[in-house]
Amino acid sequence: MFRTDFRVFDIHGHLPYPTPFMTRNEIFDSFNRQRSERMRLAWDFPEPLSDEADARKPIIDRWAEELDRYGIGGINFLTARDNDDLASQIAKYPDRFTGFAHHSIEAPDAAEELQRAVDALGLRGYKLFGPMVQIPFDSASLRPLWRFLAERRLPVLIHFGLLGHTGGIVQHLNINPLSIFNVAREYPTIPFVIPHFGAGYFQELLHLCWGCPNIYIDTSGSNQWMRWSPYDLTLELLFRKTYELIGPERLVFGTDSSGFPRGFVYRYLQDQVRVCRELRFREEEIEGIFGNNARKLLGLLEPQQELAVTV
Repeated sequence: MFRTDFRVFDIHGHLPYPTPFMTRNEIFDSFNRQRSERMRLAWDFPEPLSDEADARKPIIDRWAEELDRYGIGGINFLTARDNDDLASQIAKYPDRFTGFAHHSIEAPDAAEELQRAVDALGLRGYKLFGPMVQIPFDSASLRPLWRFLAERRLPVLIHFGLLGHTGGIVQHLNINPLSIFNVAREYPTIPFVIPHFGAGYFQELLHLCWGCPNIYIDTSGSNQWMRWSPYDLTLELLFRKTYELIGPERLVFGTDSSGFPRGFVYRYLQDQVRVCRELRFREEEIEGIFGNNARKLLGLLEPQQELAVTV
């Protein structure tokens, strides 16, 4: 898919983590099983129990093998059981994996835990789920955390929009990307990365991007939320609109890959590269979207490399 020895970098992966935002009961579970089977058939994903022999391997070793299988340069993991778990797992392959801190922003020691995760554990940013935060983002109690991120210029990836599947969250104080507007405007040195093209809030995300140049869009996932939009959307339209309005420098590729036997969702990469090529993006723009923009945000580029990307 690429003309040089360029290696893709995925900003959006997950190691196993708790999902307290999902309501579980027999009816919801039945709907989710049906949905999962339809998605498996539509996207040609493996059956859930198709890798029992490999399941005994440590999951981080399986991810390293997965990168080799598809020729992927690296993945940034956003979640694990906790920050220590994530840091200890990715430490085995420091040249392949990076990670973000993920803990409650409402905890009294949230800023201190973030500083520990960055300085002691080597994590490179912060991950939040908007619909899991029960207070406004511009609340005074959160200022120490935002100030730390702004001083270090660390990226924050915040999931807005629909969260989960049947039994997930569709209405919340912080479900709309515009709920971060006051903070993004006050702290322009924090790069805010919004995944899944807003997951149902595409127009609101574009408005946020218009007002704040420190907003980046993460392309990750199947983006099936488009089917729940009252107006027609396609992956091509999402890329075209964002390219026209904010440019390729603020688009960052991700898959939302989250476990096995599915592993790295190569299908998402293929579909997104195809769209960018059909839209006639330049090669350096494609390499930016599919790896170098993320590397820049994460501080993985040498100064001369960064200059080459931004000129």
